[in-house]
Amino acid sequence: MQRRQFISVPLAAGGWWLALPASAALSERDAVSGVRTALEKAAVAAVGVLGRTDGFLGNPKVRIPLPGFLDKAQSLFKVAGQQRRLDELVTAMNRAAEAAVPQARLLLVNAVKSMSVEDAVQIVQGGGDSATRFFSAKTRQPLAQRFLPIVARATQTVDLADRYNAVAAKATSFGLVSGRQASVEQYVTDKALDGLFLVIGEEERRIRQDPVGTGSALLRKVFGSVR
Repeated sequence: MQRRQFISVPLAAGGWWLALPASAALSERDAVSGVRTALEKAAVAAVGVLGRTDGFLGNPKVRIPLPGFLDKAQSLFKVAGQQRRLDELVTAMNRAAEAAVPQARLLLVNAVKSMSVEDAVQIVQGGGDSATRFFSAKTRQPLAQRFLPIVARATQTVDLADRYNAVAAKATSFGLVSGRQASVEQYVTDKALDGLFLVIGEEERRIRQDPVGTGSALLRKVFGSVR
């Protein structure tokens, strides 16, 4: 069986190197550009999937459910004739997430553009979810700040959201609810971000597993070389 020959391509003056097949002959610029292309593809695709009607509500993987303590109390609400109101809250929470996610696109793309050579090396060599972890580390906190007011406006359309917050605050005082679940706005923001990074992770795995299918010669060279 013919053995593949590899060359080491320098990716920074500080000593970062990336092992690639000799046939790939990637320059430092091409290698980093390939990683940036992959990240931007994953980010834009994830925003497109989630930032539309039923992006969350119609997707079982990311659909935002009632928080645990409220979910367990559904039978009581049902007896009290309030099940419809709970259903409305679930719909409102998911619609709020769908409205917030498009705000992520610019921050994610800017994170890609500001990526260092060292970041690129770690993403290529760091395992199947390294790009997703990069995005989370760089953007989760600022995204939460952008999502929260959008989520708050959307959940205010359902007056049960105020009741939720009142009930959750009381339950928190008894140790029944964690702090972040005490606010429906914070809960939805956290879940929206979890869903966003979950879908980015799925897009990243798709690119790594089938770089040829992306149609990008650079991605075939960069990610095809480390499979």
